Formats: sequence, structure tokens, C-alpha cells
Amino acid sequence: MNVSFPAARFARLAAGEEGNYWFRARNRLILWALRRCFPGFRDYLELGCGTGYVLSAVEAGFPNANTTGGEAHGSGLHHAARRVRRSRLLQLDASNVPFRGQFDVIGCFDVLEHIEDDARVLAECCAALRSGGGILLTVPQHPFLWSASDEYAGHVRRYTRAGLLGKLRACGFRPVLLTSFVSLLFPALVIARSRHRCIGPDYDPDAEFAVGPLANALLGRALDLERGLIRLGARFPFGGSLLVAARRSDVDSVQ
Repeated sequence: MNVSFPAARFARLAAGEEGNYWFRARNRLILWALRRCFPGFRDYLELGCGTGYVLSAVEAGFPNANTTGGEAHGSGLHHAARRVRRSRLLQLDASNVPFRGQFDVIGCFDVLEHIEDDARVLAECCAALRSGGGILLTVPQHPFLWSASDEYAGHVRRYTRAGLLGKLRACGFRPVLLTSFVSLLFPALVIARSRHRCIGPDYDPDAEFAVGPLANALLGRALDLERGLIRLGARFPFGGSLLVAARRSDVDSVQ
């Protein structure tokens, strides 16, 4: 698998995720989307589980589900093993998933943008799902937001809505939920990303998430409000990230 992610970053992620407004808000949105789109699922696989931050929330939020985390980097699994309580952890290549028809849901959160052949990963996900199973994805959105932050994170692309949906449909998926998020904060994000279009001597990779307690709380409240609007039926056309849920079945309506 040709994947671009600096393995040394796992320690930094593990240290900063739990207290950061963005990671916490994304977890809450993921848990809501799982309940909304895949009620009653039993077998769950997260590809690219990293430090286990999302996986630990899924196993806590769905105590009756069998949860598995797969990660290519052993350094990520080292941190994940400290976080999860009952999930099975595997070192595996998302381009060669060693399962066929075994899962109800596969999660893939801010992973596809690191992989050159993302279409192959989506095809492997489809094969690993049971009939009627589904996938839940988050990815960075809008190529015009490309910046030093993407370079530092090891991204190979930012997605367009049409581009991601086209790849999902080509692999046999049909969308059931589609919305941008980090939408209420979008103007601030555009300004922040425009300051550093590529990595230079004055680029600080920690600046975007190094916010004080008050700002962290206020930004978290903004994303909580956004999630509340999404729960009520709002679907944002723009935002820093895109959330998509899709099924292997003939369900083809976007909610």
C-alpha cells in the first residue's frame, strides 16, 4: 500500500486528541452518524484506526458490537492498545483487507486522503462488508484549501463532493448520508489555510490546534451547534471536512 503518513506523528496525536475541540466534535458526529445510518450493527471494522481515539469511542458507545481496529503502522497500534478495552487490533494493509463479507459497518476516518490508490481501498471495503452493510467516511474537503497543513499531514489530496461520490458509486456503494462539517468555522479556516500554502521556515505545524482553553471551548461549542443542526436535517454544502455514509445495497437516497 502506498500510504503517506509520518509515523512519528502518532505520539503527538495521542497526546493531543482527547482535549482538542476538533477531534472531540468529530467523534460525536461519527457516533451520531453510526446510530442514524446503521442502527443495530454488530460487527464493526475501523481501517486506519491510528491511536484508537475513534475506536475507543465506538466500543464505548456501542457495547453490544464486536469492534476491530486495523492500522498499517505498528506505532499507531501501540497507542491504540492503551486506549481500547475490548476491541481486536490488527496490523493490516487497507489495500488488501483479509476479510470477505464479515462486517456490518466499516469506518474510515481521515484515512483515504493519505492513500494513492483510494479506489482500491473502497473496493476492499465493499468486499469485506456483508450484503446491506455500509461504510462511514470522513475526508478533508475542497482542493482550494490545500496548504502546508496538508503537506505536513502527508495528504495526497483533498476531496470534492462529486469526486468522492463518484468513487463510492464505482465501487458499488450508494450514499445514504452526505454533509460537510466544520462549516460554521469555514471562513476562519479559509483565512488560516491561506497564510501557509506550502511548508516554509515560518510554518508551525502545531499552531492550528494549539488553542487556549477558552478558544478551545468556544470552538467546540460552535461545532456542537453545527452537529445539532445536522441532526435536525441541515446538510452543509461547504466545510473543512466531508462526512459520507453509504451502503452496499440499492439504497440510493441522500439524507
